[in-house]
Amino acid sequence: MSNSSEPAVVVEGLQKSFGDHVALRGVDFTVPRGTVLGLLGPNGAGKTTTVSILATLRKPDAGRAFVAGHDVVSEAAAVRRSIMLTGQFAALDEMLTGRENLELFGRLLGLSRSSAAARASELLEQFDLSEDGGRRVGTYSGGMRRRIDIACGLVTRPEVVFLDEPTTGLDPRSRQQVWSLIADLKADGITTLLTTQYLEEADVLSDNIVVIDHGAVVAEGTAAELKQRTGGTHCEVVPVDPRQVPLAHELLADLEPAELVEGSDRFSLPAPNGVTTLGDVMGRLDAAGIELADLALRRPSLDDVFLALTGHRTEAPQDAPTASA
Repeated sequence: MSNSSEPAVVVEGLQKSFGDHVALRGVDFTVPRGTVLGLLGPNGAGKTTTVSILATLRKPDAGRAFVAGHDVVSEAAAVRRSIMLTGQFAALDEMLTGRENLELFGRLLGLSRSSAAARASELLEQFDLSEDGGRRVGTYSGGMRRRIDIACGLVTRPEVVFLDEPTTGLDPRSRQQVWSLIADLKADGITTLLTTQYLEEADVLSDNIVVIDHGAVVAEGTAAELKQRTGGTHCEVVPVDPRQVPLAHELLADLEPAELVEGSDRFSLPAPNGVTTLGDVMGRLDAAGIELADLALRRPSLDDVFLALTGHRTEAPQDAPTASA
């Protein structure tokens, strides 16, 4: 076990090219122990290449990386003993039952037959699969397969878990179950690096977020910090009569509303004081006899952040979420 005071993952200037394609352009970030880092980026941004290097599946062209205190190049075997990696598709033996898969992983990792069987029972209960442990994995739904895949990686306790888009292709209920598992990992003090295209997922689960685009880190911070970079909370004003939009805009000119968009039925303005700003706006417009269809505080979403940072929104994963838990 590494020194508990040092970060779980340290990435310094990682570079990687495939022929003429530059996948990583000097990526840097640090992941404190026991936290969840969300690694966000569009397809081809460099997320999976980064994870592959950290999991010792690829070597960087330049730069350094340390996982659980071990250099991913010179101490690759020690890194592999410290991590768990799971991707979009479960790597299981479909002819074996869930229990047999777990016991097989235990034996491969050096557990005795009895210890492997006992650990399999613990994990089946923890992952709500006790009743299905005797079924062949080939008969499992997508959500069940993802859970048993993660369980296999936890037969022996890892220090760092890499989850590469683990909920792609899952229905909402199965996604929620995987989210619960990630929360459990954090509660157990295990560090998790999560790559995802679901912005809601990163928002809910991550302690810190790193946004990668074209192989470089374009932003890093908590979800709240990243949202603040796009302008923070704003107030959206929607008069009942669209013809009153210009007048309402003029009445609130000192609050620096956004420029009017021709033909729009609404406009927004900064709301640094939250509900206080909202009350001020409502009072002024009510005094002027302007009836409102809607007046609300809007906080930027991670999608707004992503658009501001990369110039486009995230792409929806190609697989439609059809599996059931």
